[in-house]
Amino acid sequence: MTFSNAWRRMALCAAATVVLAGCASFSNDSKVDANDPDKLYAEAMDELANGSFDRAIKGFERVEARATGTLLGQQAMLQLAYAQWRSGERVLALATADRFLKLHPSSPAYDYALYLRGLINFNDNLGIFGALSRQNITERDQRASRDAYQSFRQLVDQFPTSRYAPDARIRMDYIVNSLADYEVHVARYYYRRGAYLAAANRAKQAVTEFEQAPAAEEALFIMAQSYDRLGLDELRDGADKVLRKNFPKSRYPAGGVGQDQKPWWQIW
Repeated sequence: MTFSNAWRRMALCAAATVVLAGCASFSNDSKVDANDPDKLYAEAMDELANGSFDRAIKGFERVEARATGTLLGQQAMLQLAYAQWRSGERVLALATADRFLKLHPSSPAYDYALYLRGLINFNDNLGIFGALSRQNITERDQRASRDAYQSFRQLVDQFPTSRYAPDARIRMDYIVNSLADYEVHVARYYYRRGAYLAAANRAKQAVTEFEQAPAAEEALFIMAQSYDRLGLDELRDGADKVLRKNFPKSRYPAGGVGQDQKPWWQIW
């Protein structure tokens, strides 16, 4: 499925709201003095809500140090990861989330930690795909996309009824489609430059890994075009047959394989 920019913004805003509320069930509201970890935590949460991420980070670090081994310490660690992410410290945020997952496998907030780790990589992924037209496509690394998918997959597999699972499933669909699009973009890049074998192989990878994604249609077409240029008629006819069977109303030119025509990528 394809998501609009408006959906992305709404999804991220909704996720941010969920993230802020993610661990609220841990602590209690008992009265404390100024040096108590609960008081420090409350102050750090105020800084986080006000967008003072650097101050919030310092606050959560103090809480974690003073409340090690407690539920409040766990909560502070997760909020620390969130504050680091919001401050642009993605690597530190991932390290903190991974540390939590390693140290607290039985935590009641384990599902949230998986969701947060996926969300951190997912947002990095959005930045990558948002720059699609301004960056050489062969220079982009899809590690963040795949890492986000794995985190969301682990979440929905281990905690199918988690409050974060529905959003994780939506993001998984988006990632699959985005990864398929990426493979097709690379295949098209190679085809434009006459690297037909590389184009065919990359398009085949897209079809093999993401056969249900919409991009599989163009991938099959690129395969057929590339095999035709290479003189591999049997492989060309096979790819063309699969394309026609699975996409009988394909937007790509019928019988276009081997014909002199305007490049399909210039249609739009």
